Amino acid sequence: MPRTTFDTLPPTARLWIFAADRELDEPEADHLLAAVDRFLDDWTAHRQHLTAAREWRHARFLLVGVDESMASASGCSIDALIREITRLEQAMGVTLADSGPVLFRQGTTIERVTREQFLKLAASGVVGPDTSVFDNTLATVNDLRAGRWELPARETWHARAFF
Repeated sequence: MPRTTFDTLPPTARLWIFAADRELDEPEADHLLAAVDRFLDDWTAHRQHLTAAREWRHARFLLVGVDESMASASGCSIDALIREITRLEQAMGVTLADSGPVLFRQGTTIERVTREQFLKLAASGVVGPDTSVFDNTLATVNDLRAGRWELPARETWHARAFF
């Protein structure tokens, strides 16, 4: 069974988080998720199907996890995932695979800025140590479930902007 549900992935499942440069409306998100589902249905590494799942959060974040207990994602299979995300970016006119920007909450809105812009916002007091930021570098589903994805900036690598 190549594709599963995200909640059934084990804590050790490998995780990739892709952050859209803007919110996607429902038809766009549906299109994205249908394409990702098709990819995951056929995703293999060394001719072995990968047990994988995806989840969509906050109209901006695509989470992809793979259970490596039966078959591990190889360099080539990871490259295939990135190629598919890049293809979808081009087809939809959205950026997903750029891991450089900082995403943070400002009120009820999720903002996306460069690291340099985040430093300027910190220097001007627009964002602070208690600003909720997203750490899209998490490596496992356990990290996500343990609440390490969205934290106050002071508890993440973003704290360097303030100290």
